[in-house]
Amino acid sequence: MLRGRESDQRVIDALLDGARQGRSGVLVIRGEPGIGKTSLLAYAEERAHDMRVLRGIGVETEADIPYASLHLLLHRGLDRLDALPAPQAAALAGALGLAPTSGEERFQIGVAALSLLAELAEDGPLLCLIDDAHWLDQASARALRFAAHRLFAEGIVLLFGARDGFDPAGLSEHRLAGLDEESAARLLADTAPALTGPMRARIIDESAGNPLALLELPRTAGLRAYERDPLPLPERLQSVYAARIGELPQDAQRALLVAALVDGGELDLITATCAELGVEPAALGAAERSGLVRVAGTQVSFVHPLMRAAAFQHGTYDLRLGAHAILASLLPDRPNRRAWHLAAAATGPDEVAARALEEASERAKERGAFSSAAAALERAAALTADPELKGRRLISAAVTTLETDQPERAKQLIEAGAGLVPDAPTRATLPRLRAQIAFAQGAPHLAHDLLISGADEVAGEDRAAAGLMLVEAARNATLTSDIGKLVQATTRLRSLGLRPEDDLDLAARSAAATALLWTEGPAHAVPIMRTLVTDGSRQTGGVHASRRVNAVYFAHHTGDFQAARDMALAAADECRATGELRRLVRVHLGLAAAELHLGRFSEAAATATEGLLLIGEADKPNRAGCMEGMLAWIAAVQGDAGRCAELAASSLGRFEDNHIATGLAWSQWALALLDLVAGRFDDALGRLDAAMNGPVRHQIQSILFAPDQIEAAARLGLPADEPLRRFGDWADACGHDWAGAVLHRCRALLEPDAERAHQHFHTAVRLHAHGGGPWEAARTRLAFGERLRRDRHRTAARTHLRAALDAFERVGARPWAERARTELRAAGEAGPASAATDRLTALSPQEFQIVRLAAAGLTNRQIGTRLFLSPKTVSYHLYRAFPKLNVTSRAQLGGLDLA
Repeated sequence: MLRGRESDQRVIDALLDGARQGRSGVLVIRGEPGIGKTSLLAYAEERAHDMRVLRGIGVETEADIPYASLHLLLHRGLDRLDALPAPQAAALAGALGLAPTSGEERFQIGVAALSLLAELAEDGPLLCLIDDAHWLDQASARALRFAAHRLFAEGIVLLFGARDGFDPAGLSEHRLAGLDEESAARLLADTAPALTGPMRARIIDESAGNPLALLELPRTAGLRAYERDPLPLPERLQSVYAARIGELPQDAQRALLVAALVDGGELDLITATCAELGVEPAALGAAERSGLVRVAGTQVSFVHPLMRAAAFQHGTYDLRLGAHAILASLLPDRPNRRAWHLAAAATGPDEVAARALEEASERAKERGAFSSAAAALERAAALTADPELKGRRLISAAVTTLETDQPERAKQLIEAGAGLVPDAPTRATLPRLRAQIAFAQGAPHLAHDLLISGADEVAGEDRAAAGLMLVEAARNATLTSDIGKLVQATTRLRSLGLRPEDDLDLAARSAAATALLWTEGPAHAVPIMRTLVTDGSRQTGGVHASRRVNAVYFAHHTGDFQAARDMALAAADECRATGELRRLVRVHLGLAAAELHLGRFSEAAATATEGLLLIGEADKPNRAGCMEGMLAWIAAVQGDAGRCAELAASSLGRFEDNHIATGLAWSQWALALLDLVAGRFDDALGRLDAAMNGPVRHQIQSILFAPDQIEAAARLGLPADEPLRRFGDWADACGHDWAGAVLHRCRALLEPDAERAHQHFHTAVRLHAHGGGPWEAARTRLAFGERLRRDRHRTAARTHLRAALDAFERVGARPWAERARTELRAAGEAGPASAATDRLTALSPQEFQIVRLAAAGLTNRQIGTRLFLSPKTVSYHLYRAFPKLNVTSRAQLGGLDLA
């Protein structure tokens, strides 16, 4: 019976009751050692008598073995692996060592873990318990967090017990406090009834309500004699356990040490190791009777992790070395564990152990477990005697560490290895690595300088390496809008004399085209950009992925948003099929922007929202500002001022950290758009003028928001020659009808003569009819209707205002619709709202995604595979969406306008 945990138990009960009703729940139970996390997990298991239970645990000695903890959790459900989509099944089987690795990204393994848990929950509610989550290997932790974020309506409860070392990554947390004094006294009365008076009060005081301390401190020999110990409570408890271990027979102490060293607690491995050490089998029984370990079936487990730590530290150094060496010899078929035992048995440089760790690192990389791979390489370097080989391993460890978003640690490894590597090819990589670290730490200008100087150093020996550094310098300069540095990089690229076999032609042309846009103007840049779009759109297959993503980028720069969307959708489908999370994040940036410019705001919001979640899981925080900026822009259009301000502030904060100007551009535009529709024309113009005085002036958004600058200026009766020239040059170079239409609208807004203004508007309306999306067309119709009403052409004005109102309602632009409705009333006609449109905009971004795919004929399972959700969660969202859309079946979805 748990004392003083009634409120905590109610939290667990609510989660379990929810699972019985088909709802999923995830909770991280956090607290100090001994506070009762394991006891609460045991309570959950006891209460889940009608549920299937899977158990996992983080093991300190397995923290560098990829997917060790995930295997512990899922191994009893692997008979259902064949029910998963083939790519997921292959990825998970490879990660768990059941099949050759397929080279899939780690992302796919998280998807597979989610699918397997959902498949197991088809038989009834499922409880997953992961204790000591702070010791999960990082690959397992990533996969489990990925699945946890997507649990919703499967009837699954996922409980983590963790100390403060565990990163919950946004999962719900429940912190355990110490027991109150009354509960502590009741627990002591149950377990140490003979303890009374001052000693009882002292233990209650010193335990700080920690249940484990209340159980263990009374067992301490000579309790009356000891002084108050300055050690933290966990260390004090560990010393109590060490004293208990010291009272056991020597063989029992050795058996406990072996149990502490054996990953997973396999009884056969423990007994075999004990036999090699000359320890009698009965010794393990004595250890069990001491209450420090449990033996159940084929597993040996410590009653508490502090006991395991005490057993390890109590063992002598030579005994630990011998046990590790024996374990390494007993694990020839488990090379990862063997490698770490070899390393632990080494007393100095040991090339056998170092090579085994290097091989373990390669296997970890193939499974996407970069944290484990980096740890293995770092340890391998520590065991390497040859200086040059040691240096190469340190550099390799640094490269791998960069994949884990730990730039400071990568920097330390590079500096440790740089002086040991004499060969030119390896040394040529160091400036790039240092630049990547500088960029990750928010110093892009330093990164640029490192790349330029590095390219100068190696150009004579390795032209391709120099070219790659200059290409990266150009990309950095583009992101930070430093056109001087961009020109510097592209000029050096041209003079480098690259050859076709260097495979840098695409990157060099891309950098040159971007530089031309901001130095010579759109007329010079757009033709080159069009060829890049054409080249990229023809590419298929994984090896050409970068060309397609590049083509999406330049399709935006040439105003061909439909082509950008088509290419991005195809690339996204491929990424989802192969589990390439990092590329999917980049594709989402281009896809969300294309959908936004085409007036598909619901789709853009859904894409950007999913992209934000993926960014965290892909360790690409620098891209979050751009997603937040686009979501702020959509919120501005939809009239959600609070959400717009919140997202814009977050995006602007990221710019302060990383100096990447793309998110800054979207955020400043979003806030200006909010001002514009609210009639705060001075504020709108001031924001956009200020943006043009900063790094945003060299981002494509500076061209695309020029029409808003022009409208704000026109409303204030001010000239707008510069933004008109800026947008006009670009629209003329691109040649798209929609851009020409917007240019005519801008000229009409600035035109004082009514007849000439009406001619511009008529031309704009005609060009909009050729395509380009409803948003800009509605803006033109609204502006034309307003001008016609002021010029006393009320009947003609109503025609355009009705069209604008309908379009704004369809895309969910509520404040713009209200503005059109107000103008329509002023023109003598009331404008009713569209109920169908209101229903559609009531959907959440995820509901919209699911409804759109269901309307296209995809099954729940197919939708789940595409969106990384379980079929039950898809079903739940459809159930929620149907009433909002006033439909009762999937068949009716086909009749809705979801464009």
